Amino acid sequence: MTSPAALIRYPFEEPPAPGEALEVAEGVLWLRLPLPMALDHVNVFAFDEGDSWTILDTGFDTRKSRAIWEAVLSGPLGGKPVGRVIVTHYHPDHIGLAGWFVARGAALATTRTSWILTRMLTLDVQPVPAEETLAFYRRSGMDPALYEQRKTERPFNFADCVHPLPAGYDRIAEGQEIGLGGRRWITRIGHGHAPEHATFWSLEDNLVIGGDQLLPSISPNLGVYANEPEADPVAEWLASCHRFTEFANEDHFVLGGHKLPFIGLPTRLRQLIDNHVGALGRLVNHLEEPKRGGECFLPLFKREIGAGEYGMALGETVAHLNHLHQTGRARRWLGEDGAYRWQAI
Repeated sequence: MTSPAALIRYPFEEPPAPGEALEVAEGVLWLRLPLPMALDHVNVFAFDEGDSWTILDTGFDTRKSRAIWEAVLSGPLGGKPVGRVIVTHYHPDHIGLAGWFVARGAALATTRTSWILTRMLTLDVQPVPAEETLAFYRRSGMDPALYEQRKTERPFNFADCVHPLPAGYDRIAEGQEIGLGGRRWITRIGHGHAPEHATFWSLEDNLVIGGDQLLPSISPNLGVYANEPEADPVAEWLASCHRFTEFANEDHFVLGGHKLPFIGLPTRLRQLIDNHVGALGRLVNHLEEPKRGGECFLPLFKREIGAGEYGMALGETVAHLNHLHQTGRARRWLGEDGAYRWQAI
């Protein structure tokens, strides 16, 4: 019997080197930008429009990223101008340099939520965590020593690595047909990893642009944070994955936001669903006795979590706890220390 992993294929075994590009389909170039974290890269794509390029996603706004782009623009892109930037979702590794391209003459297209959130967050510079953030940390059961450290530290700010966006943009919406790289594409919106995340499905051939909604070998982060502490991104994610299975074909060639482009989308969607269904089951078993959020990492991630990834891990843990609570599989109450206790029902 063929294993599910064997049903996922990678036509390109190696990624392009920094400053270089690989043609993955006619008129479609694959490039990579570095990220200063465990997931050390983001994939971006350039689509040949004849007299210009459309860039899809951009990387962080850093001196290193700008230098790589300058080399790419004069090298693999042959000096042709960038006429348009399309952004799949608002996360900094995808939208960071969109405003920089716009300042050089490109038009911007993205979803309304991505534009609004990025505009808002780049203006919201915080020297120390807001009280709402600290309250979220306490309720979520953050490690006390780490809490004491972080409550006086400067937090991550969007403005650290995201160029300001323009005051206007071209909206991308569900079901919209767009032209890109000599092809017609239908827009399909997903949720869970980021609100109103755009994916694009070619009407001319087998290409799919997946962003972080459709990744081959890692599961996108589903996080809850202080801005919406009762959110249930797990439910949104599962609903999106189930919906995309209606459109996925075995021959679809998916250009994702990280890792390698792949073939085998129906199998991968089943895996993405099963990953979280299995994690929820392990978490229910773990909650036989009451637990704080910070005590629930092991059943979800199956490994120890370091300080550098603690914040994202806590956000994803709360996402799964919220889902159990809101679907009637767990109850919660506030302890005297200000942290929720969670227990399976």
